[in-house]
Amino acid sequence: MSKVELQPIAHIVTPFKEKFGVPRQSGLVDTAAQIVFEPLYRSAEAVRGMEGFSHLWLIWHIDRNGPKWSPTVRPPRLGGNRRLGVFATRSPFRPNPLGLSCVELAKVDYDAPNGPVIHVRGADLVDGTPIFDIKPYVPYCDAHTDARGGFTDEQAFSALQVDFPPALLEKVPAALRESLIATLAGDPRPQYQDDPARVYGLRFGGQNVRFRVADGVATVVEVERA
Repeated sequence: MSKVELQPIAHIVTPFKEKFGVPRQSGLVDTAAQIVFEPLYRSAEAVRGMEGFSHLWLIWHIDRNGPKWSPTVRPPRLGGNRRLGVFATRSPFRPNPLGLSCVELAKVDYDAPNGPVIHVRGADLVDGTPIFDIKPYVPYCDAHTDARGGFTDEQAFSALQVDFPPALLEKVPAALRESLIATLAGDPRPQYQDDPARVYGLRFGGQNVRFRVADGVATVVEVERA
């Protein structure tokens, strides 16, 4: 079997500085992000017509997990207690480290210093993640209203309430506050962890955010510059 070499065409800029806290799926948190092309692919011609679409598919490099993979994994949505086949999940521990995300297109900035820069919302990627390809989301064939969700249909998602003291919230740049609160509401903890005394640390933007979770409430206890 011949080898296939892939070269990143771009990377993404997001507030998520590490894996912990990244939304488990794209579109769950309305976080702004930017796709910056590598020099070879910085061409206005390459994105001609993109503005006609509302959403994009991103094919990207899962570059934070190492080369290991397993034929079965423990999906966090099932509490980490049940094994399923890797190809029946979206686990990052795959034979080929390729990720797929659907993001909302906000705008294409042709005049940016490294333009064109694509502004998107709802990305579930760590800051700096390499992107291999970008394709438009096409509703007539990509949307299936009668689709079944497998094991993801078995558990309803329940968001946390967020208690963010105003004095701490003021330390977060205003443009990032709504996305940060939504990220905390999505419960970034592994679902098998439920220790109300434990303090978790989340790097978001330029901040280290520390919080506890008890009785369905995420309480922020400290915010400091990263």
